[in-house]
Amino acid sequence: MKTQVPLAGYTTLRVGGPADKFVEVETEPELIAAVRDADAAGEPVLLLSGGSNVVIGDDGFRGTVVKVATSGIRVDADACSGATVHVAAGEDWDAVVQRAIAEEWSGLESMSGIPGLAGSTPVQNVGAYGHEVAGTIASVRVWDRTENAIRTIFAADCGFSYRNSRFKADPDRYVVLEVAFHLRLGDLSAPVEYAELARVLDVEPGSRAPMTEVREAVLGLRRGKGMVLDPADHDTWSAGSFFTNPILDTPAEVPAGAPQWPLPDGRVKTSAAWLIEHAGVSKGFTIGAAAVSTKHTLALTNRGQATTKELLTLATHVRSQVHQAFNITLVNEPVLVNCTL
Repeated sequence: MKTQVPLAGYTTLRVGGPADKFVEVETEPELIAAVRDADAAGEPVLLLSGGSNVVIGDDGFRGTVVKVATSGIRVDADACSGATVHVAAGEDWDAVVQRAIAEEWSGLESMSGIPGLAGSTPVQNVGAYGHEVAGTIASVRVWDRTENAIRTIFAADCGFSYRNSRFKADPDRYVVLEVAFHLRLGDLSAPVEYAELARVLDVEPGSRAPMTEVREAVLGLRRGKGMVLDPADHDTWSAGSFFTNPILDTPAEVPAGAPQWPLPDGRVKTSAAWLIEHAGVSKGFTIGAAAVSTKHTLALTNRGQATTKELLTLATHVRSQVHQAFNITLVNEPVLVNCTL
């Protein structure tokens, strides 16, 4: 256990003050014990994964930060039913994707290059280029802080929706220990549904492509948007997409000219990036040392010495401009810790 540990270096935004207490856990029993002990002492707990989807306040965290560094992958596979891949929460997500492609387990390739750890993927229902982890997750094993017990929650009970889950909805209850993915066998990808990706691959939407080619295409697209981590590129000092794409009740609410994607329940999703750009916020717009990415308006970045206050001032400005222009309120995607927007 360490004290007064600066947290900025544990996040991709590289902002945030110190933790009162900090413990890094490498095994599942250590993870459970750290959370259980803090709960018993009545201390606030912050579970820190890869730090890619969190904004920590300049004053840091008044409690115990548990840095998840567990590891381990085990596989059950056969030619008929495919592969069920059990991944410890602390495994690097992109390394999991790379292994899946190498082992010819299909279904994760379009989520290449997403920073963070495997245990965070069901919490946020991580997704990219037409696919979400909800489509491949079989179950999530958790420590239930309310029941003081290990539970296995099957996919149907995870409450998955766009960038949401029961784990995100009740963040103080569940500690993800392991995620089980069910993947088909073969060297071809899941159907390529996203038009931009299909264009780059030169395939028809809905068709399949070699997983290795899909990965390279996705990484190329992400790099072009500053969404692949690079210490030398300040456009990647971000939390990825800072705002989720708004979901509106009817197509009539979508601004003229904005992209729209119909949802099964009759609602429609539109593009947060389009709204930001057309509300007059340009790439590179800066407040202090925080700036909109020069590559993609959906990423808010740290140009080197930004504070959380500067970053959130920028986020507030972006959100206000969009609301003023379109009467749509953007919702932040990263979790805010000891700070507000």
